[in-house]
Amino acid sequence: MLPPVHVPRKIVAMIPAFNEERTIASVVERTRPFVDAVVVVNDGSSDATVSEAERAGAIVVSHSQNEGLGRAFRTGIGKALAVGASVIVTLDADGQFTPEEVPKLVDPIEDGSHDMVTGTRFSQETFRGDMRRIKSFGNAVFTRFVNRLTGTRLTDAQCGFRAYSREAAMNLTLLGRFTYTQEVILNLATKGFRIGEVPVHVRGQREHGQSKMVKSPLRYGLRALSIILRAERDYKPLRFFGSIGSLFLVLGALQLAIVVANYLLTKQTSPYTSLFITGGSCVLIAVQVYILALVADGQARSRQLQDELLVLARRRELAALNASTQEPTKP
Repeated sequence: MLPPVHVPRKIVAMIPAFNEERTIASVVERTRPFVDAVVVVNDGSSDATVSEAERAGAIVVSHSQNEGLGRAFRTGIGKALAVGASVIVTLDADGQFTPEEVPKLVDPIEDGSHDMVTGTRFSQETFRGDMRRIKSFGNAVFTRFVNRLTGTRLTDAQCGFRAYSREAAMNLTLLGRFTYTQEVILNLATKGFRIGEVPVHVRGQREHGQSKMVKSPLRYGLRALSIILRAERDYKPLRFFGSIGSLFLVLGALQLAIVVANYLLTKQTSPYTSLFITGGSCVLIAVQVYILALVADGQARSRQLQDELLVLARRRELAALNASTQEPTKP
């Protein structure tokens, strides 16, 4: 992690939105008293989301088509950094979160105790609203999985109500298109950033329309799981591939042990001769996977260096942008 660069205090809220004309203006208006600017990322909306957001006083950045929450998040983070954010707060456009709770997320960032703070809807029973049980159960499963991978102790790894320091935001390297919530935690935790959480209220169910993300809990779960597994593969390849290799090694060793034990007792490999072949094959696969783990670990170290170069490039780009906006106009 590169040393932070001091910037003037400026809190920017970032709100991804896709066809949220009925709620976006209210969310922006309620958020503005607690931040210095609001950025809305219009992810290819076909309704009046853009005009409603602009009417409420937001800076709007638009995608020409719907590209997914993950890409909308990356676009919004980039814009928030470009306008000089020292702290970035993200929240949903559907009105499920309470904008008046923004200071609860920002304070731990500004006092220097955390680099990222996520809201938790599950640390207190009365805060979760009327959330469906299947959604609560799925969140608990994925949160436990994320905690195991990162060593964190979060109670809610999928909440979209969060705050990031400028340095944490600049160090984010995300690839997922569908969502970002789990990948962000994995990305920042592996880079040594301090992650905490605070209780926040949630409506639980949308007041208008249906969820854009969880139309099918099974489909959402499979997509989120694929993101987590890819992140584990990329950030902790020794553990990822090592676990697979160890599984094959144990299976192979057990089969070979049966053959050897039978031979010591009967001086014959029959009727377990086939286990000698399958067991040996499993051991061979294990060795190959272990070699793959070493290769992947080398690639992960190269990616780490690339991430640092990317952060340096972002800093130079933002510094050039700030310098150009501060240049006095010539008469």
